[in-house]
Amino acid sequence: MRKNVKIKQWFFAGAAAFLFSAGAGAFAQSTPLNLVKPAIADRDLVIPLAELNSNAIFYPVDIEGTRLEVIAVKAPDGSVRTAFNTCQVCYGSGRGFYKQQGSVLVCQNCGNRFRMGQVEVRSGGCNPVPIPPANKTVDGVSITISRDFLTRAKGIFARWKRS
Repeated sequence: MRKNVKIKQWFFAGAAAFLFSAGAGAFAQSTPLNLVKPAIADRDLVIPLAELNSNAIFYPVDIEGTRLEVIAVKAPDGSVRTAFNTCQVCYGSGRGFYKQQGSVLVCQNCGNRFRMGQVEVRSGGCNPVPIPPANKTVDGVSITISRDFLTRAKGIFARWKRS
């Protein structure tokens, strides 16, 4: 009889630990990979800082009939980074955009892999086109990228074929 009590105690303790860890994990979960937000059209892009984490989020913007997309992510150092979702080398192919695989962004044209900590920091070569601090406003609640700046970037998305 005593043996059954001990088995039940271990079972309930294990079940409680599992449920607690699963419940706690639900609050700590990141954004699903390759989350694309609903598109906005012909206006400033406003990205709430509270929704950003270590997984890239893709923000489509339609500017005067051209679809652009911005990547936003919280880098490993805690800073928030933004870039256009088009490769500086491969954009002319129409397939020079990135999808997240694990903890890296991968160019869908050439396969170049790019760490989240490199978003916005690295320019030139096969990298997402950075959106530097001078071209956005960060106010502690959100990042705002102006319609005027987005309009000037339309050319790098002219042949874009994200699927």
